[in-house]
Amino acid sequence: GESVPIDVATGDPVTGGTIVSGGRLFVRASAIGADTRLSHIARLVEDAQTEKGRIQRLADRISAVFVPIVIVLAVLTVVAWLVLGGSPAAAFSAAVAVLIIACPCALGLATPVALLVGTGRGARLGVLITGPDALEAAKGIDTIVLDKTGTLTTGDLSVSGVTLLGATGADSESDRRDVLRIAASLEAASEHPIARAIAASVPAADRLVVTDFRSTDGLGVQGTVRGEPVAIGRASFVSGLGVEIGEDTIATIAASAEAGRTAVVLAVGGRVHAVVQLADTVRSDSAEAVAAFRRLGLEPVLLTGDAEAVARRVAGDLGIERVVADVLPEGKVDEIRRLQGEGRSVAMVGDGVNDAAALAAADLGIAMGGGTDAAMHAADITLVREGLSAATCSGPLPTTSRRSRSPRSVC
Repeated sequence: GESVPIDVATGDPVTGGTIVSGGRLFVRASAIGADTRLSHIARLVEDAQTEKGRIQRLADRISAVFVPIVIVLAVLTVVAWLVLGGSPAAAFSAAVAVLIIACPCALGLATPVALLVGTGRGARLGVLITGPDALEAAKGIDTIVLDKTGTLTTGDLSVSGVTLLGATGADSESDRRDVLRIAASLEAASEHPIARAIAASVPAADRLVVTDFRSTDGLGVQGTVRGEPVAIGRASFVSGLGVEIGEDTIATIAASAEAGRTAVVLAVGGRVHAVVQLADTVRSDSAEAVAAFRRLGLEPVLLTGDAEAVARRVAGDLGIERVVADVLPEGKVDEIRRLQGEGRSVAMVGDGVNDAAALAAADLGIAMGGGTDAAMHAADITLVREGLSAATCSGPLPTTSRRSRSPRSVC
């Protein structure tokens, strides 16, 4: 659930499937089989699906009782006509009339036909519905719980700002672009996620020539650009190269952390030039989706395993008031059940393995199509298209109408 790589030290737990962004790890398997975290999440999913009260189709329940009653009434009709002196033909005709008039054919056919039409329409709009239970649960939802990374955001970092410091002697947009050009040129040779995000902010054709490139895993990189030594990375890394980290740099880094952004320090010629800030990229349609949820009468809740500051920043950008951060997969399930305990009908939207149990526990689970198989297996509905627009009945369809080449509205 973290958008920025997490540093680990000797003795820290490492979850299976973790991607190492730098350095080498010696890992000891502390659990196997049913004792692993993945198995624990699978048990949470199974328990949630077992405890989840599924609404049985009313038509099936009525038909199971009503049909035998109608048959009994038809038999009694035949007996009554014969006892009262009617002819066998008249008695049989009366019994058939009872069957035709009272038989719940419409009740038995209307429900599956309506479900077939509804699920087919949803599939054309990029919404895959697992079955009738999902449609029945959807009508009573009043709270929608949203995962952050991969759901409201893309999970990819991007440069969100550049703060120039005293060494530059200027503070203009052109100066910021030049500083970012230097940083991107140096970071282009690194494979670290932060480095890739900074490098992507400047086209390859505009980057400068870098010589004497050196990388320190997880800390930063250094080299020579325009004949001057350049370094970019953590404040501790830059300070270790003999660069003085002033109070203004420390204050800028602290302000970035409070805003939920990652900050790296750029030093040129032995002096700090700027602090580059990065943040997880919010999906282009997330703000409109949250607004659409509110118009539908749903209260949005942000539920994430990411850090509190990062979650608050994203929630502030999207207008979400309720935020629950720093939670493990079982903590997400507990939050869903807490909301249900308040009498709420809860929908959960997520994409990761750590969301699977919460998706199963919610009254309605909605998985992102670009997410993990575990999330889609646990959910009731899968959104095929990227973003949340399919869940809000807004935005254009990916296909065009037979009569018109212009995009159609989802609604």
